[in-house]
Amino acid sequence: MTQIANDQQLRDALNALTPEQQRIMGARFAGDVMHLCLDDRVRRAGQLALSPDLADTERDDALKAAKSYAVKTYTDCGKDTDWLKQADHFVAAAVAAALTPPDQLPPKTNPAWKAAVQARMAKNCELMEKEEGEEATESDRQYRIASQYL
Repeated sequence: MTQIANDQQLRDALNALTPEQQRIMGARFAGDVMHLCLDDRVRRAGQLALSPDLADTERDDALKAAKSYAVKTYTDCGKDTDWLKQADHFVAAAVAAALTPPDQLPPKTNPAWKAAVQARMAKNCELMEKEEGEEATESDRQYRIASQYL
């Protein structure tokens, strides 16, 4: 098993994956914070993103649902009144990132890495709501998820 211990190793590992593997890995990162998601369509999109046999039309529909919800909830970001609503937004953004086909991303953008960053933002919002820290960070959990996948 490959052992990933930092962001550079994670990025290198993610860049070595096929587009399908990047989608699945991004979906796993999003899945780790899915408990913060308030929308069933985003949850379903996250589940679909994990499928190795995902058809392009299914991916496009799931991406549309996740992206639409992320846009809808964007207005909650930047407010200091409800951290969990902000977390909800970032989960949707993580799912959308995972589902975005490589040809729709800027060059050298890895959808799995983008999903990882959005998932970290969701977790940070949850921590702000709880006002307490954790022993393992979301980064550490992502290193473990990626190490197990590889």
